[in-house]
Amino acid sequence: MENQFFVDSEFLSPAALEKKHRLENDPSSRKSHMEYLPGMEQVHSDICEKVMSQVNAYDYTRYTARDVQAALEHESCSIEDFKALLSPAAEPFLEQMAQRARLETSRHFGNTVYLFTPLYIANYCENYCVYCGFNCYNHIQRMKLNMEQIEHEMQVIAHSGMEEILILTGESRSMSSVEYIGEACKLARKYFRMVGLEIYPVNTDEYRYLHQCGADYVTVFQETYDTDKYETLHLMGHKRVWPYRFDAQERALMGGMRGVAFSALLGLSDFHRDALASALHVYYLQRKYPHAEMSLSCPRLRPIINNEKINPLDVHEKQLCQILCAYRIFLPFVGITVSSRESAQFRNGIVKICATKVSAGVSTGIGDHESKYTGKDTGAAQGDEQFEIDDSRSLEKMYADISGEGLQPVLNDYLYV
Repeated sequence: MENQFFVDSEFLSPAALEKKHRLENDPSSRKSHMEYLPGMEQVHSDICEKVMSQVNAYDYTRYTARDVQAALEHESCSIEDFKALLSPAAEPFLEQMAQRARLETSRHFGNTVYLFTPLYIANYCENYCVYCGFNCYNHIQRMKLNMEQIEHEMQVIAHSGMEEILILTGESRSMSSVEYIGEACKLARKYFRMVGLEIYPVNTDEYRYLHQCGADYVTVFQETYDTDKYETLHLMGHKRVWPYRFDAQERALMGGMRGVAFSALLGLSDFHRDALASALHVYYLQRKYPHAEMSLSCPRLRPIINNEKINPLDVHEKQLCQILCAYRIFLPFVGITVSSRESAQFRNGIVKICATKVSAGVSTGIGDHESKYTGKDTGAAQGDEQFEIDDSRSLEKMYADISGEGLQPVLNDYLYV
């Protein structure tokens, strides 16, 4: 099945092509995905064991309509209730789940919807993840913005009215060092009230440095919690080390970050188990670090450049809605983000039920905000996008649409003193 993900490799040198084929076809040629590499910090946390013991024991086929009904009748949602709400038995109860989720959202978040935008500052990557447009074997236009270019992109975004930004890079320490990312955070502080990071996982002291540079929170996608599937999808690079990635949010909190975000990339493996694992990852860390802000994202696979065969696997909008409603019922205080991977129609509907944060004015390319925001051909070099988006609405349009739904769009609600 994995071969459907592989890109045209005619541009590779014979040696590189041989290595790529060996990684794809000979598992023994790959380094263990469960062993730490030199320089990777180990935090010796018990969170992973707690999450995976629940996931490994999860048989979602055994739940019945009675289990789902009971879960919806309980005042608070237990782990067992949550498992029932994620099961196929819950599909006929989607309307009841949506009503309960809407109630929980209103109770804890009112009618607010938070807005942010991502800024990709580099797309160099040293990992071979077979589903990702940035993977090191994909022949795309690579680019790394310098500080002048980063500041210009930030100025364009800030001029639109946006107050929260998420800085992203490809996973390459050599091309996007921690110091480089830190300088970008310092620039972001000049223009934005909230600064998030979605970068390669780093050690606690490096998260502390990035927080000192201005970062408020860190997002890390585990991609899939299925360790066997993870091994077949991440063939090379630091990202291949599954446990180091799992503990990234805890290291970020240990480094002083105010908040962390979690996600599986739905469609890579069994979405029932990945959704359970994502929520339990939040659940157990929330109890260990009760001061921290936590949120869940819910991206599905999207097509990537040079490979039009990648599409969400078995996760349709109805199932995605079920997952999100279950998240809200189980974790009523947690933020839920729905990205521009989803359609405008879906996002307009889900913010009225359980989502609390959406992106606007999105580009997943490098150095193209001015051309996309103004429509002008600047002639500036640009880097290729990581994946295709579905909802391309501007901040102005998104703000108006959210207001039109009777909700209150929020750009920032923090005061710094």
